[in-house]
Amino acid sequence: MDASIAEPRARTFPLPSRGGAMAALESGPRDRPVDIVFSHANGFNARSYRTILAPLGERLRILAIDLRGHGASTLPAAIEGRQGWLEFRDDLLALLAAACEAPAVLAGHSMGGTTSLLAAAAEPDRVRALALFDPVVFPVEAQAAGGAAESPLVAGALRRRATFPSRAAAFEAYRGRGAFRTWRDEQLLDYVAAGFRETPDGEMTLTCTPQWEASNFRTHNYDPWAAFHASRCPIRVLRAEEASTFRLEGHEGDLGGDGRIQVETVPGTTHFLPMERPDLVRATLEASAAL
Repeated sequence: MDASIAEPRARTFPLPSRGGAMAALESGPRDRPVDIVFSHANGFNARSYRTILAPLGERLRILAIDLRGHGASTLPAAIEGRQGWLEFRDDLLALLAAACEAPAVLAGHSMGGTTSLLAAAAEPDRVRALALFDPVVFPVEAQAAGGAAESPLVAGALRRRATFPSRAAAFEAYRGRGAFRTWRDEQLLDYVAAGFRETPDGEMTLTCTPQWEASNFRTHNYDPWAAFHASRCPIRVLRAEEASTFRLEGHEGDLGGDGRIQVETVPGTTHFLPMERPDLVRATLEASAAL
């Protein structure tokens, strides 16, 4: 662990209306309102972003949350009969009501960015600004095709090895490969630390099961462009240059022309932009919190 980065505080927020509790990592002064609530990508967890977010704790209070079916959260992750990502939205809104005494900046990566956008659209008065890092935004008509059972993302999730003899073995299996090829070692160590739990026989198994991760790729059921229109706050989107999940082409007019929504493509980045450009992510979050 980088000794220069303070260890965040583990928090648990009971959300009885949502059927369980949401886990979070908190950084920054306890005596100020929450400045930023950060939501992670599908299959990951709050701790994966520790080295990115914790340095901001010198000035800002930040909650990085574990979404339903991820990390240490105990919200039920039932696949059958799912209604899509709106359940993540409603979990986040319940968390805001429980933890935030004033409007906060909502931020997130990939699915977490989309969740933040949907929450801002549903309850604009709770959100001061949005900072979205390669959110999953594409036309409604493409969502069914993108989430079909034969989708490479679904197939890849279902092929994921769920159990390792130790966290060290998982780290070595992931290091420099696949989605983790651009990650630094300390980032991967953080993902593995919170991404696995011990089984009764002493092995380590994923906290986000391959089936749940695949279900998130299959089931979307939201209109991102309607969400942009319904939101009222300033929005900053950082988009990956390579294989971005923010598919703006043909929808530029849906972002309005008043400058409230700003989109920037970051050269040399992949979908894992936060891990590749933590400096830019921190600067964006600080600017959003200053609005």
